[in-house]
Amino acid sequence: MTKPLNRRQILQITPALIAAPYAASLTGCTSEDPLRPPGVPISPFGANSTAEEVTAGLDLSDKLVLVTGCNSGIGYETMRVLALRGAHVLGAARTAEKATAACDSVTGQATPLVIELTEFNSIVTATDQIRAMGKPLDILICNAGIMELPELNQVNGIERQFYVNHLGHFVLVNRLLAEVIAAPQGRIVNVSSGQATRNAPDEGIQFDNLSGEQGYDPAIAYGQSKLANVLFTLELAKRLEGTNATANALRPGVIPTNLGRHMPRWKVVALETVGKLFTKTISQGAATTCYVATAPALSETSGYFFDHCNPVFAGGYTEDTEMAKELWATSEQLVAGYI
Repeated sequence: MTKPLNRRQILQITPALIAAPYAASLTGCTSEDPLRPPGVPISPFGANSTAEEVTAGLDLSDKLVLVTGCNSGIGYETMRVLALRGAHVLGAARTAEKATAACDSVTGQATPLVIELTEFNSIVTATDQIRAMGKPLDILICNAGIMELPELNQVNGIERQFYVNHLGHFVLVNRLLAEVIAAPQGRIVNVSSGQATRNAPDEGIQFDNLSGEQGYDPAIAYGQSKLANVLFTLELAKRLEGTNATANALRPGVIPTNLGRHMPRWKVVALETVGKLFTKTISQGAATTCYVATAPALSETSGYFFDHCNPVFAGGYTEDTEMAKELWATSEQLVAGYI
């Protein structure tokens, strides 16, 4: 007969029991086979693959790559691995000190670049520097982001998560489109999240509340910004038709990095208990980014969402082409003069 739990054991497992349903929502892992779009190559990699594994054997010595948010987490690992495979990586961070420290610590060629996504003039300066190199940009990885700011914070009247995670990268990509298109097979990779479907507003993008002033919830605002990443990719892929360039979005998975530094305590508890069963290491978290950015099999794949190194139908509003078109038009208005 199984012995009943004592008081200490009950106290030990209670946080895990409380956190269990939340851990599932944080990770998005299910036992069901995901729906996969037809005609898109399936890889031999999965949730446990690492960035080094998915790029093994590749020679990227002729590639110029830009990675935003290179100074920590999966952005740093992405830069490290691509530089290790021979690429010249432009590692972008918010300050010169952070970018330089990160680039100096990797093996291979990595050049620091300052990009502060809340300051469009910073993006203009950085993109002018890249253009001045006179080279095609083979891979542009939009990785940097912020998550679940506890209080409403605005930049130029727009909720900060939407501004940083979407608008900043919207300006960056548009200012470098010519360089990406000029590459033999340019790739734009937008790092999104499972929150694009699980925590986005019920109506999708709240075009009448981009300021956040009509109601602000940290998780929903983050979900909206990540949905924007996917919809941006969807419309961008359409606009790239007829070129050799592609655009795809991805979910890296749940990884314990400083991205979650603003999360409420209960979510931290969820990740530290039951969530450990589902979280990835940083090297695993960077795998899908590196795979989508470099896999030869994806040279003609554009406009899709990837999870665990494979294409999936993400659900929600991620396939809404009309919303994607409206988002593009709205974004153009909000960044007028910078693209």
